[in-house]
Amino acid sequence: MTGSTDTTREPESALGASVPGARTDVGARVPDFFVVGHPKCGTTALYEMLKAHPQIFMPELKEPVFFAEELPRVAHRAWLPASLEEYLSLFADAGPDQLLGEASATYLWSPSAARRIAALQPQARLIAILREPASFLRSLHLQNLQSHYETEPDLREALAAEPDRREGRRVPSRCLRPQALLYSEYVRFVEQLRRYREVFAREQMLVLFYDDFRADNEATVRRVLGFLGVDADVAVNPVEANPTVRLRSQRLDELMHTVSVGRGGFGGGVKLAVKALAPRRVRRGMLGLARRRLVLSPAPAPDEKLMLELRRRYRPEVVALSEYLGRDLVSLWGYDRLD
Repeated sequence: MTGSTDTTREPESALGASVPGARTDVGARVPDFFVVGHPKCGTTALYEMLKAHPQIFMPELKEPVFFAEELPRVAHRAWLPASLEEYLSLFADAGPDQLLGEASATYLWSPSAARRIAALQPQARLIAILREPASFLRSLHLQNLQSHYETEPDLREALAAEPDRREGRRVPSRCLRPQALLYSEYVRFVEQLRRYREVFAREQMLVLFYDDFRADNEATVRRVLGFLGVDADVAVNPVEANPTVRLRSQRLDELMHTVSVGRGGFGGGVKLAVKALAPRRVRRGMLGLARRRLVLSPAPAPDEKLMLELRRRYRPEVVALSEYLGRDLVSLWGYDRLD
C-alpha cells in the first residue's frame, strides 16, 4: 500500500491512538472515525471489512449521511436519521471498548460535512478514497443508472445536461439526490480535502487511492487499522462489494421492484404467492438472484474517446492533487501519456 496522507499543513495537536468513549453533553457516545468517500472508490468494501473487526463498531445503516446538510430529509427517505438523537442511536449497541465509526460516501463531496463533523467530534479520524477521474465518473454514472437517479444512458449526454440540472431541469422523478447528477462537482479533490484540512489536523486524515485498494485489499485495510489505533494483525477477509455493472432495462428493474414491495394488484398478488412459498430471507435471495440475472449485466467497455477527453479536461486537477498530496498521480493514472 502506497497511499498518502495530506501533508500540506502543520499538525495542530499530537494525537495518539484513538480512545473510544467521546460523548456529547447528553452522555451519548459519538463516532471516533468517518469514512468520508468518494462513492465507487471502495468505500462499501472498506466499510464491510472494518465492520468485521472486533474492536470496531459500525452501524448496519452504512450511509447515514447525517452531516451532509445539503441532502434533503423527506418522507420517502425516512430510514435516515433526522436528528442528532436518532443519529447517535445508531451506535447504541457498541461495546464500551469498541471504536465507533461510520461510512457515508457523500461526506467528501458535501460542502458542509467537514465543519459539522468537527463541531461534534473534533478528534475524529477521517478516511478518504480517491480514484482516477475518468473511470470514477464512468462508474458513478453507471451506479446512478442502476439506482434510477439517472435516466440518460450516455455519459457524454449526462455531463452535457449538468447546466440544466443545476437549475432543476431534466432531473428524473426517482432521483432522491439531484446533486448526484452534477458529476463534475465530484472531481474537485483538492477543494474537498482542503475543507477537512481547515478544521482537522493533518494527522487526523488518511487519504487512500482506489488503485492501491484494488491491488491489495488486505494491506490497505491493515494500514487503516494502524491509523485507527486498533489491532492490525487480525485476520482480514477481502470483500468485493458494489461492483460496477450495467442496468439492462430500468423498466424491467422497476417491475421487479414493484413485485418485491407488493405495489398494485399484480405486484401484490405475486408477492403474496411467493410469500406463501418461501420465508423472507429466501424471498430476498430469489429476487436478488433474478435481478442479477435478468436486469444487470457486466459493465460495457468504456468509450475511449470520451475517456481521453475527460482525462484532458481533468489533468489540471490531477496535477494539483499530486502537488497537494506529494504523490505522482499524473504518472500513476497515465496523465503524462495523453495524446
